Amino acid sequence: MTDYAEEQRNELEAIESIYPDSFTVLSDDPTSFTITVTSDAGENCETVEATFKFTYVEKYPDEPPLWEINSQENLEESDVEDIHTLLQQQAEENLGMVMIFTLVTAVQEKLNEIVDVMKNRREEEKLRKEQEAEEAEKVAFQGTVVTIENFLLWKAKFEQEVAELRRRKQKEEEQAGKPKLTGKQLFETDHNLDTSDIQFLEEAAAWGRNNCALYVNVFEVMGTFV
Repeated sequence: MTDYAEEQRNELEAIESIYPDSFTVLSDDPTSFTITVTSDAGENCETVEATFKFTYVEKYPDEPPLWEINSQENLEESDVEDIHTLLQQQAEENLGMVMIFTLVTAVQEKLNEIVDVMKNRREEEKLRKEQEAEEAEKVAFQGTVVTIENFLLWKAKFEQEVAELRRRKQKEEEQAGKPKLTGKQLFETDHNLDTSDIQFLEEAAAWGRNNCALYVNVFEVMGTFV
């Protein structure tokens, strides 16, 4: 006949010697105690930690002990659920044998895995930000991509601005009492207007140079339309 009380006392003494700094007895009847389990430190000294409360049932170890997490640090809810599942599996596999050391060891390994996951997530986030910065830099360097559609819009706007400039110039001449000139006469006689038009063309050329490679391709395509 199994002497459950004797097995429990012997294990309790062994556990206390193994975890002297993290083991605390809460009660003797039923036997209840806590063990704080901490992961190994990660590369940035980050750790995860959980304090477990174990309680012996009358027929332990033929029946699993009761457990709960009293407190934890840096664990997500999903991590806590995974730990409970792990403890359940380990308890079922070790029925008939004292198992507290086995359970705590399994939790220790799980916490170390969680720290590794945290490290991987941090590295992935760093890589993602670097890639986003590179993409943003490429977009800034390339400028606006020239397509047939936006080139036609720019061309129409440019021609409209030139036409408006001509109308304003002609209106100013009329208000000044000068005879009305044709567009051709304006270009032949008014150097200021020529300069203004040239300024428009230079601005347009500068806009095109920012997208040089694509802009040349568009002009080649547009050659069949204009």
